[in-house]
Amino acid sequence: MAKTVSLKLLVDTTTDKVVFAEAGKDFVDFLFGLLQLPLGGILAALRGQAVSGSTMKIYQSVQNLADEYLLPNQRKDSLLRPATATSNTEPSPLLKALPFSFQGSSSSYSSYDRSKNEVQGYVKSAVVYTVADDLTVEPLSTVSSVALLNSLKVKDIGFLQEKIVEGLKLLKASLESTTVLTDVFLR
Repeated sequence: MAKTVSLKLLVDTTTDKVVFAEAGKDFVDFLFGLLQLPLGGILAALRGQAVSGSTMKIYQSVQNLADEYLLPNQRKDSLLRPATATSNTEPSPLLKALPFSFQGSSSSYSSYDRSKNEVQGYVKSAVVYTVADDLTVEPLSTVSSVALLNSLKVKDIGFLQEKIVEGLKLLKASLESTTVLTDVFLR
């Protein structure tokens, strides 16, 4: 997948773990947009990669099933590559790079939104967000950042490091791990 986004990571070099990342609108829109993706589409995107669990077996069963076993009004693609339903928002560029079709678009915005030239996505762009290793998202504040560092017993803040993430790797890790950023960037 060609679509990527930059993150600034705060890495605890003593434990070799990501403490949190500073993220902008694009990354948070991608994370929140994952909630709209149907499971079949996610598995289609991850096909060919090692995925734990048995949901991939269901996907492969549909893929291998002869069309003659489907009802006349059904197609495999409706299960294997389902269209995602979007509300009144256009999918983020990272989500558009995944192999799904999206129903709904910016044309469903109300005339009020269009007249105000609203930006696409889910969150405001003037805000910087913290994304924890388990993908918890909060607006960035000095107090919450220091509190997080203290709760994780980080003594040496190490260094800030800018990394590029590929959406598909992050999606896969989010299905398998609670230390997603560490797994994607440091392992």
